[in-house]
Amino acid sequence: MTAQVTDTAMSGFVADAEEQARFLARKRQLLWRKRLLPLGAVIALLFLWWAAVVLFDIKPFIAPSPVAVVRVLIQRFDILMANLLPTAVESVCGFLLGNFAAIAIATVFVHKRTAEEAFFPIAVMINTIPVVAKAPILVLLLGNGMEPKIAIAALICFFPTLVNMVRGLQDVNPQSLELMRVLSASQREVFFKIRVQNSLPYLFSALKIAASTSVIGAIVGEWIGSTRGIGALIIQATYAFDTPLLYATIAVGSTFSACFFGVIGLIERRVVKWKSERAH
Repeated sequence: MTAQVTDTAMSGFVADAEEQARFLARKRQLLWRKRLLPLGAVIALLFLWWAAVVLFDIKPFIAPSPVAVVRVLIQRFDILMANLLPTAVESVCGFLLGNFAAIAIATVFVHKRTAEEAFFPIAVMINTIPVVAKAPILVLLLGNGMEPKIAIAALICFFPTLVNMVRGLQDVNPQSLELMRVLSASQREVFFKIRVQNSLPYLFSALKIAASTSVIGAIVGEWIGSTRGIGALIIQATYAFDTPLLYATIAVGSTFSACFFGVIGLIERRVVKWKSERAH
């Protein structure tokens, strides 16, 4: 009898181990698939780009080949990095400033409904003004340094984060609020233990969008008035008909934006752990 029980336990242990091994194998397979599919798509697009340039004999000043762009990336790497630095500083500072303001105002809106009713329409109206219209005004007000570029990046980040944060703080399960009331929780405890925790997925969705748009805002600000930065280098390359440099500059700006997006995604997986565990 004891031997039968032991055999049954061992069989169950082996089955569990096999199931765990299959789960880990599927997880590794999905991870590699997520990595290889985008890489394969990029390689395919680069090949199609190269083939189109060669087959249709497109002139370099219209559309350079990927080889020409890579050559510029290598030869002018120092120039590209020197111009990326101010754009990176402007976008990161604008990201921090705009999102901090959005989170602070969303907190006020949740506690003061009158303030939300009065000022939220103004935020909507400001957001409807095109970026290219805001940029000259901010350059005139703040000068020709980094300040207007940071302000433009902050304004672009502000509204999506405000909307998502307000929704996240307000869209709370009524049963959770009732439980906190029964437990005689203070308003501060309700805010940090219920509302803030509930708002984190909403917040990080907005932050990932803001990570990309802040770079766009900094570049647009550099178009209006700047001698340094990715935006200024794009304008210079366009007027000089230096198309390989233009494409290389765009590639550098896009790569930085994608890296910024990835950093926010990594932070999200560290902070919003319950969402990551549910996804797996």
